Amino acid sequence: MLRLLVTLSTLVVCAPLSLVHPETASNGPADKFSATRASHAPAELAVSSHSALGSAHERDSMGDGFPDSVRLTRPEDRVTFVRWLGFLAESQFYRPLPATSAEIHDCAGLIRFAFRNALMAHNAAWRMSTQIGPASEAPNVEPDFGDLREFTYPNWALGPNLFRIRAGPLAPGDLGDGAFAQFADAAALLHYNTFFVSRDVRSALAGDLLFYDQPGQSEPYHSMLFVGRSNFQAEGADWVVYHTGDLNGRPGEVRELELQLLMHHPDPRWRPLAANPRFLGVYRFELLR
Repeated sequence: MLRLLVTLSTLVVCAPLSLVHPETASNGPADKFSATRASHAPAELAVSSHSALGSAHERDSMGDGFPDSVRLTRPEDRVTFVRWLGFLAESQFYRPLPATSAEIHDCAGLIRFAFRNALMAHNAAWRMSTQIGPASEAPNVEPDFGDLREFTYPNWALGPNLFRIRAGPLAPGDLGDGAFAQFADAAALLHYNTFFVSRDVRSALAGDLLFYDQPGQSEPYHSMLFVGRSNFQAEGADWVVYHTGDLNGRPGEVRELELQLLMHHPDPRWRPLAANPRFLGVYRFELLR
């Protein structure tokens, strides 16, 4: 099993990039404390436009803008979704493929990719289209977590759409008048698709997002996925995975590092600590509310 992050000295060897300052417009921490692999440029999966559920009688009991029918209420479905979410995001670091990473050019792109594919039926056609399966570097990592039982994307109330892109509780007509879309940037993920959990990172569960607000950057909002225990690393430490966004005019890349290393990041702006005003906190997808 790969072990890319062992000590700080090892990390420096693995990732000799220097820090990127705010004015360079990277939307993620470009540092010597993260193992790196360049992300490739992948094609987006085709999805059906079929909506499995009608919109006329949808309820929004939480008042968060989402129909209740797309919430993962079964405990086993919540576990399945979170396991796929973490695996799919990590896979873009450990085994990036052109077929799966063309859309991933920033932090939100990585989240969108993992979110969408976690909700899909993981059948032979899906595996062929994504080329996701065991790799020689991690032969025991077989992504076979099963499928959701309540629904699979795109056969749900939102049809081909995935994310809410405007504020407000669910209103008549929302499912067909642009309140939802397949695309959401980091700001939309933060404001309309997740709910606040805590500014204490110890409250994070697998599948949660860590959000930052870095004024002065071209894209101030940045998100990371809290994986918890890695699907690829043998150690039991907590891990996070993210995309750096643009790196000084160069394409960014997917990175993964241990949470403890992030908490001691050389640039205090990226430490997920309550004392850091740039760290907005831990957030959880509305589908898991």
